[in-house]
Amino acid sequence: MAELNEQNLRAIVASFRAIEERMSDPLVTADNKRLTELSRERARLIKTAELSDEWLRLKVQIMECDAGWQAEKDAEMKAELAQELKAMRERFGKLSEDLQLELVPKDADAGKNVYLEIRAGTGGDEAALFARDLFRMYSRYLDSEGIKYEVQEYNDVGGGGVKEAILYVIGTQAYDLLHLEAGTHRVQRIPATEANGRIHTSAVTVSVIPEADEDEIKIDPGDLRIDVFRSSGSGGQHVNKTESAVRITHLPTNIVVGCQEEKSQIKNRAKAMKALMSKLVEKQRSEAAEKYATEKKAQVGSGDRSEKIRTYNYPQSRVTDHRINYTAHNLDQVMDGRLADLIGALVLAEREAKMRAGEAAVPATG
Repeated sequence: MAELNEQNLRAIVASFRAIEERMSDPLVTADNKRLTELSRERARLIKTAELSDEWLRLKVQIMECDAGWQAEKDAEMKAELAQELKAMRERFGKLSEDLQLELVPKDADAGKNVYLEIRAGTGGDEAALFARDLFRMYSRYLDSEGIKYEVQEYNDVGGGGVKEAILYVIGTQAYDLLHLEAGTHRVQRIPATEANGRIHTSAVTVSVIPEADEDEIKIDPGDLRIDVFRSSGSGGQHVNKTESAVRITHLPTNIVVGCQEEKSQIKNRAKAMKALMSKLVEKQRSEAAEKYATEKKAQVGSGDRSEKIRTYNYPQSRVTDHRINYTAHNLDQVMDGRLADLIGALVLAEREAKMRAGEAAVPATG
């Protein structure tokens, strides 16, 4: 690992404190756009700033303790100081490792709200049932983490399954915790309708789309077809009573978005427009760079069983993430929304990979 730069760490702490001061300025609190930008930047810096501050303070404490140990004449006191010094150096070493990982450059979308889209893929009714299970899994996970979300769409099918469900996830942790969930999720289990007890394999695709900023894209109203209809599915007490549901089609790209969860047609239309903007920005990114095109292909996939990032095996109570060779035999807990360990392992692996890539890119000196 590269050596930590004390001057840079002090600058990070100072920058974080300056952001917090600006966020308390009445002129900033009255400007929603500026406040959102600062809140996002604060979220990006908070952990790094806290680790940096602790690292800087601990470094001073170690120097002071070492000086005291050097000057101490009493053998018993010297031994106590040596133990204290050892503990502080061990803590300092661990802190340095954590800080190195935290200093890995974050994605440009870090801190953004996201659309978490769950769609049934290969497997017919069983895939639709598993899409419902994943919807419940993510909902419970977000609830346990205290992360707010809204149901943008929920299109159910017969038998309790779900064809498509979209969650609008709100907060500075939304992208950071969920972006690695994108891909094809495979399930292996015995369907309730299987008389011979055979294990079936089905697939569900999960997409994670960062919310677009207002100034990222302009949409020509003439490019839109807007349809309104009566809500259906899990829309609540207003289902089938009013034409509040909205579906918007962007004609040049044939991208379709919808929202039916609000009682108000106006609110549903506004939410659908935000989702459309985000999808169009994602499409532009995909076309602008090979990197984004590769990520999108890996993220959305076709819903085929072979394109898997994770397998949920019910007979073995096993969940396996194939990208990091993570396996655990607590499937019931995972499906109940206890995803913290799995998501934490993915985030850590991503940061370590970025750090290795960054170190490899630094030219050797000598």
